[in-house]
Amino acid sequence: MRQPVGQYPGLKLWTALFFVFLYAPMVVLVAYSFNENKLAMIWGGFSLKWYVKIFTGGAIGEAAMNSLFVAVIATSIAVVIAIASALVLVREAKFKGAGASNALISMPLIVPEIVTAVATLMFFVMLKNLTGFDLGLGNIVIAHTVFCIPFAFMPIRARLQDMDMAVEYAARDLYASAWNAFRYVTLPLLMPGVIAGAMLAFVISLDDFIITQMISGPGTTTLPVYIYSMIRNGITPEVNAASTILIAVSTALVTVYWYVSRPKKA
Repeated sequence: MRQPVGQYPGLKLWTALFFVFLYAPMVVLVAYSFNENKLAMIWGGFSLKWYVKIFTGGAIGEAAMNSLFVAVIATSIAVVIAIASALVLVREAKFKGAGASNALISMPLIVPEIVTAVATLMFFVMLKNLTGFDLGLGNIVIAHTVFCIPFAFMPIRARLQDMDMAVEYAARDLYASAWNAFRYVTLPLLMPGVIAGAMLAFVISLDDFIITQMISGPGTTTLPVYIYSMIRNGITPEVNAASTILIAVSTALVTVYWYVSRPKKA
């Protein structure tokens, strides 16, 4: 039976308009990041000086290093916790409380981020009042780790659910210990999901603003928070250049995530 052709012609138009509306502002932002003029929206010629200023400037460079440090540490911890959680919830799915555990680990995806940010701020304030300790950048690392766990967990769980347990049983039948079976059989097969989860968690941590804005203090400013502080003084090509760098990094990581997580052809 032939498929109907051109059944939804208007839908294609609206879809195209949606993508134009979604990405046109980003194209404009990237274009004006090469503006010679200090006034962001008045074109004064092509220049790379704003990118040079970013990579040689002290404050913005420190903010970028803070973002990378937090994203790497938070992603690493979140992936380890996500792997352990996926193994328990998938391999031991019938244990009592599995449904509640799945709901709890997915909760940050449902709760509005502003609520999570306020709750996290109150928790660290209470902790400081009780103990007197202020972890500084460590507070952001902890908050990002907790927030990133569900994003790392989803692709890892999906990959684990699609894996054939027969290969693991075969390894155990060949006298492999539980650790060796996991290390040499389960983990290599799980690696596409681990990489996808790590890339997704890294992007979420690198781009996060609301939670970081709530709990950051002196010396713990990350790049998104720094960009926001620059915008408050007026949009300049330097802001556009910093935003373009974030877009480029996020796009690269999302591309890797898409490539790793896409279904493989037989």
